[in-house]
Amino acid sequence: MTRTTRRTRRERGQVAIEYLGFVPLLLLVGLFAIQLGVAGYAINQAGTAARVAARTASHDRPERTPEDAGQAAISDWLRNDTDLTPSWGPGQVTYKARIKIPSIVPGLDDGWLGTAERSSTMPRD
Repeated sequence: MTRTTRRTRRERGQVAIEYLGFVPLLLLVGLFAIQLGVAGYAINQAGTAARVAARTASHDRPERTPEDAGQAAISDWLRNDTDLTPSWGPGQVTYKARIKIPSIVPGLDDGWLGTAERSSTMPRD
């Protein structure tokens, strides 16, 4: 064997070890990127719940309660951590939705990102 062949084999082994050390870091960065997407989705769902609840409350004879309508408008896996609060004013109704942002990062409890809050106001006759 020549001298270059031995050096190339050692370098290949070193590169493999460097990749093994780098893979956990890449996985962690990927998890946090997905977590950011989940937080954005929870914020979007909070806006949807508030808007639907306020729209239902603005009707004269709603088919169901505004809270039920707001809960039904969002994803099943976020419903248990959702709170809808009404606020009535002259000629209008406002609903505020709070959704606890779930965690997908192992070892961190749910809610470490806090809650997503959105409100919506609709006119009422």
